[in-house]
Amino acid sequence: MDLSFTPEEESFRDEVRVFFRDKLPARLSTLVREGKRLRKSDMEEWHAILNERGWLANHWPEEWGGPGWSVIQRFIFDNESALAHAPRVVPFGVNMLGPVLIKYGSEEQKKHWLPRILDGSDWWCQGYSEPGAGSDLAGLKTTAVRKGDVYVVNGQKTWTTLGQHADMIFCLVRTDPAAKKQEGISFLLIDMKSPGIEVRPITLIDGEQEVNEVFFTDVEVPVANLVGEENLGWTYAKYLLTYERTNIAGVGFSIASFERLKEVAQMQKKGGRALADDPLFAARMARVEIDLANMQTTNLRVLAAVAGGGAPGAESSMLKIKGTEIRQEITSLTRRAYGSYAAPYIPEALEAGWNGEDVGPEDAAMAAPSYFNNRKLSIFGGSNEIQKNIISKAILGL
Repeated sequence: MDLSFTPEEESFRDEVRVFFRDKLPARLSTLVREGKRLRKSDMEEWHAILNERGWLANHWPEEWGGPGWSVIQRFIFDNESALAHAPRVVPFGVNMLGPVLIKYGSEEQKKHWLPRILDGSDWWCQGYSEPGAGSDLAGLKTTAVRKGDVYVVNGQKTWTTLGQHADMIFCLVRTDPAAKKQEGISFLLIDMKSPGIEVRPITLIDGEQEVNEVFFTDVEVPVANLVGEENLGWTYAKYLLTYERTNIAGVGFSIASFERLKEVAQMQKKGGRALADDPLFAARMARVEIDLANMQTTNLRVLAAVAGGGAPGAESSMLKIKGTEIRQEITSLTRRAYGSYAAPYIPEALEAGWNGEDVGPEDAAMAAPSYFNNRKLSIFGGSNEIQKNIISKAILGL
């Protein structure tokens, strides 16, 4: 595969760089670069800027508001976005639900929900995992019983990222308890303001409320909010998960993080020389750089498969495994590079407007929290062990 860009693609990259230079607020870029927490208003601000330019849903077809970009253009944009330290687009509406609605939703659902995803009218969250159904998602027990024109939903979801902000949740529910595990599951769109929904925060080790538990007690959902056909939700869930896993891999963000790691390794000293010149540390960095280059090729292959009309298959599982391992290794090396400066942990230092005294380099405060937070990457979206099972079945026939 020729990974060099054509003159037209180089011109597009210049256009993207100018856009980030002129339109990305410096305040947001600084928050991202320093690993500070983003508020909902920060994420909404960047969402609106991208939507105004028509670049928000860059993998959607033009018919539904996408820019009509090629695979390479999307690859370039994602990489330049990370290098510019732009906030990551909240993926649930744009990158997860959107493709499902475009492929499986009714015309009425597309016309209603897709524009609202683009203009930010609805903030979405994902209702997949349950206390007894994580990697084994087919074990979910949340039920939806049809009564006339509504489904009555009862059950619990957990690890619901940013659910405290959400207006809507796309949810997997069991509509046929007598069917086999992967059958009898449906895909519902549920208003988070519905009576009977309770959101409870789960506070993480860094003090952040990033995830939640969501409880459903006799929640009524219009039958019109069923995506596709009843009891075929597993098909739609698998289609969505391939997009989620590709997103979790975060190739562009790994590239940006690795560039920062190289800078830190040059600044930090060990035995009177730059840490980057230490043979053991340099060898680990070299291994990451090689893996990252290989992952870029795999990322392009996955994007090419989508552009050809298909959905990412086992390749997305490969990307998820290697991508999460690389991101974890980069945060591990960054923490090691900062040494003792990464040890002090002040939760308030991750908030915008922190005016306290920094311990060591300004962005050393995020090294340990980033390391620990990224341990989850190899678990959510389907654990890496599950991804290996998918690969063995899909490619090796085992």
